[in-house]
Amino acid sequence: MSDATIATRLTELVGVRHPVVQTGMGWVAGPRLVSATADAGALGILASATMSVEQLRSAVREVKSRTDAPFGVNLRADAGDAAERVGIIIDEGVKVASFALAPSRELIARLKDAGVVVVPSIGARRHAEKVAAWGADAVIVQGGEGGGHTGSVATTVLLPQVVDAVDIPVVAAGGFHDGRGLVAALAYGAAGVAMGTRFLLTSDSTVPDAVKARYLAAAVKDVTVTTKVDGLPHRMLRTELVDALERSGRAASLLRAVRHASAFRRESGMTWADMIRDGLAMKHGKDLTWSQVLLAANTPMLLKASMVDGRTDLGVMASGQVAGVIEDLPSCAELVERLMAEARATLDALSAKD
Repeated sequence: MSDATIATRLTELVGVRHPVVQTGMGWVAGPRLVSATADAGALGILASATMSVEQLRSAVREVKSRTDAPFGVNLRADAGDAAERVGIIIDEGVKVASFALAPSRELIARLKDAGVVVVPSIGARRHAEKVAAWGADAVIVQGGEGGGHTGSVATTVLLPQVVDAVDIPVVAAGGFHDGRGLVAALAYGAAGVAMGTRFLLTSDSTVPDAVKARYLAAAVKDVTVTTKVDGLPHRMLRTELVDALERSGRAASLLRAVRHASAFRRESGMTWADMIRDGLAMKHGKDLTWSQVLLAANTPMLLKASMVDGRTDLGVMASGQVAGVIEDLPSCAELVERLMAEARATLDALSAKD
């Protein structure tokens, strides 16, 4: 077939041409990448956790100035100013609100009443069941292959569990980078795929060239999971810094976290009271120590050092395992077109075997 579009429940729900999502990566998924993804016919998601409220509004307006296509904004559901950020999404007419953690029933209702599509990211079947019962329109389910904070269950095990458990569209994340993966996800019952590392490694990504080169040089074995950044399992490229973090003691880790918390407070425009409130929200309902809450400040600043400043010696590089098999830097348009052509060719080949 010459038409490489594939209609799914996801494309119908959010109004995009292709069942492909670019995830909301902090410091990476800014207006340029999101608008390029949207113009390519996929769903671009703006990362807002590393932005102040004013920066978020400005970024949303910049995306709108670059494209008329639908896009989304990723929010931290436990942030103290989440309600204000939701207000921006509603006021600015953003199509999709995605969440890294399960949003409250009240936030979901407020967004849905305003016509915003609500798509939380989840890492377990029970979480998908909870947000579906609360009214979420779809879920992104990330298996252990995915970059950043991740679980231990592989996508091939977690995805069918979630598809069988809920009746809303399920988007598969973790381990996807080409059209064959999209077809595999569809075969499991997913409505599309979400990709982070693959979109990070495009010419439209603002990540410094030297950092992209480190990703392209990585083999699968060079992608590891560590808890030393913020106390939670975090998938990233193994570097000299990561090795040093894993050797560092508790006192050094906490001292580094205090410095990074202060830097992130200045960067985000938050007050110490805001950060303490967010820390309490993080602890609520989770088995987190105060040390882990403090260590969470490490994540945004260590990512910024690499993704914005290009200092791979001072920062970490969140990465899915697929970094080990990615070898080029296409534009978003080239990537999506290629992925959809591969998917269509794979489906046609399977049909020809019948």
